[in-house]
Amino acid sequence: MADEYYFEEGCYITELHNRADDPAVSVARARVPPGVTTRWHTLGGITERYVIEAGHGEVSVGDAPARVVSAGDQVVIAPGVRQRICNRGATDLVFLAICTPRFVPEAYADVDPAPRV
Repeated sequence: MADEYYFEEGCYITELHNRADDPAVSVARARVPPGVTTRWHTLGGITERYVIEAGHGEVSVGDAPARVVSAGDQVVIAPGVRQRICNRGATDLVFLAICTPRFVPEAYADVDPAPRV
């Protein structure tokens, strides 16, 4: 398994499957520490699905009201729709991020109006 790394949206990522020779899908495990909200962002041309494995928080997708999520919940995010997730718990919020087609860094766009800190 690949090493965990910090990604600019504000969470930690472990790539489980993301290969150029299998462009149809990628699977990563994301970890959001307690109290952290990821930055508003979009993925151009990619549908993303969250499968919550542990912890609880709130996910915001587009202009819809924030939705509470916990282990077992699933979220589908259409291509180009802004999204973020917030860990409201005392332990890490962990979820699978399944992208179709596979995630490539060029698809990521930060659309958060707040300056980076």
